[in-house]
Parts: sequence; C-alpha cells; structure tokens
Amino acid sequence: MKSFVINSNDAGQRVDKFLTKACPSLPQSALYKAIRTKNIKLNRKRCEISSRLTAGDVLDVYLPDDMLEKGSSIVPDITGEIDVIYEDENIILMDKPRGLVVHEDNEGSRDTLSDRMKAYLRNKGEYDPDSEASFAPSLCNRLDRNTGGIVIGAKNAAALRETALAIKERRTDKYYICAVAGIMPRKEDILTAYLFKDSSKNMVTVSDKSTPANKEIKTGYRVLKTGISKAGDEYSLLEIRLYTGRTHQIRAHMAHIGHPVIGDGKYGDNRLNRRFSEKKQVLYSYKLRFSFEKGSPLYYLNGKEFSLPPEKTENIGAKW
Repeated sequence: MKSFVINSNDAGQRVDKFLTKACPSLPQSALYKAIRTKNIKLNRKRCEISSRLTAGDVLDVYLPDDMLEKGSSIVPDITGEIDVIYEDENIILMDKPRGLVVHEDNEGSRDTLSDRMKAYLRNKGEYDPDSEASFAPSLCNRLDRNTGGIVIGAKNAAALRETALAIKERRTDKYYICAVAGIMPRKEDILTAYLFKDSSKNMVTVSDKSTPANKEIKTGYRVLKTGISKAGDEYSLLEIRLYTGRTHQIRAHMAHIGHPVIGDGKYGDNRLNRRFSEKKQVLYSYKLRFSFEKGSPLYYLNGKEFSLPPEKTENIGAKW
C-alpha cells in the first residue's frame, strides 16, 4: 500500500495519468482493476479513472509494493553546461549548440539538453527528483541534433502545460537564421505546401498537392543578404518564420523549392555542401516571441521577445 500527497506539479491530472507516471511498474490492467474494486481511493473515497487531482489530495493505492515502485529519480552527472538566455521561476530559455540532442535518441546519446537542464536545476536547488511523484523539468520544444538555438524548458507542470498549449495553438512566434543555396526569387514571401511524415524512416516529403495523408505547412522568409562563395556558388542568408511547426519543416520546405539549407545532408545537396565546406546545416533558432492569454500564469511574458545576444547572431551569418 502507498499514499501519495498531491502537490502543485501533480495537480490537474487524471488519476490514471498520474499513477502511470508515478508508478511505471504498475500494469495498466492492474490499475483499472484496482479502480473498479475500490483499491484506489481519493481522500478515502471511491474515485474514477477520470477523477482530477488537486493540490493537497491524498491518493491511497492498496496494491503490492513491487507494483508501486517509483521510476528512477537519478539525474545523470552531466559535465556539459547550458547557455542560459533567460530564466525565471517558471521557464528557462537555453541556446542549444549544434551537435547536441535534446532527448536520448536511437543512437543512445546520454549527453542531452534535457539531462543538462535537470542537472543544472538540481545543482541550483530548484529540482529535487526524490520529492516529485510524477513531474520532472521538461523541454517544451525540440530542435534537430544539428540545428542550434533557443529551446524552452519548463520548471513546473503549470508552465509546461501553458507553454505546450501556446505552441500547439501557434501563439509562439519562432524565427530562424539559415543559409540556403541560390538566390531566392523574392526578397520576402510566405510559402505554403504539404508535408508527409514517414516515422519509420524519420523522413518527410513535401508536395504542392494536399492529400489525406499530409499536413499543410507555412514557412515565411526574408532575405538578409546574398552572396557568392569562394567556390563560386550563389547563396542567400535568410530569416525564417515558422507559421506551422512540422518535423524538419524548414529543411524539407527549402529543399522542395530548390534552395536547400547549406550543410543539410538529409534533404540538401551533398555536392554543394562540400563546395560550401559545411558538414552541419546552417540553421539556427535565434528569436522567439510569446503570446499568453489573460489568466495564464505566464501572462507576464505575453508579447515579450527573446533572442540570442547580437554577437551570437552576427557570428551565425559571419561566414556568409
């Protein structure tokens, strides 16, 4: 038997969602049976799977201890540091370097931005994994391994929910700097196409035609400068604004219109990459602007814009 006292980070969840995270060894079948047989009680009363938890609630689970073991609360000892752009009691904005993964990937990378953030907050005394039943500081957005730039981290569950909702509803404006092959047809434009994701291959394809299997993408760009490389190839340095946030959207969309991101080995042109002497894509998330609704615990960030320091932004395009 085990009792859980619900804290603010646990509040708002359904009983089944909370227990799935708090007790990863608990089989779903046993969880649902325990609800039916009244072996799970909320504030000493019968509850439903869908019952919502509030701070201060006590959830009693009358099941064998081996089913109620908590998942590993060990935060890896990470030596890598994080580059903090902005931080308050709710969120943290970090500049992810190119080459670092955000989460553990299929290659088993252990040094991740997520673990670096947890170690950083633990060392500051802002995160104690042993005192949390179901929550850990989490990243709110992702960047590919070889894309650098701003990643949002949430320090508590409320911040995670609010930021995730703002991103889902496209109320967070994200801007990138990238170098692409060739000269763009216009100085500024908003491109529309349709993207299909093949999860088994971790690849996407972009088409001008809508189908039931693909999703609309919108990518805005503004030309910052144009030039010719030492090898004699034309290029454009762009500011990109994402109006939708699909997997590999910028890289695949730019390749689709014939202007691949320089250094991109998956969707780009490796012959051109060698001529430009780039092994990693020249793509950086450098600025974002928040939009939160009144009543949100993050409303104090509404309309605020955050970007990399000017010297970093200049360094991204210095070669071009």
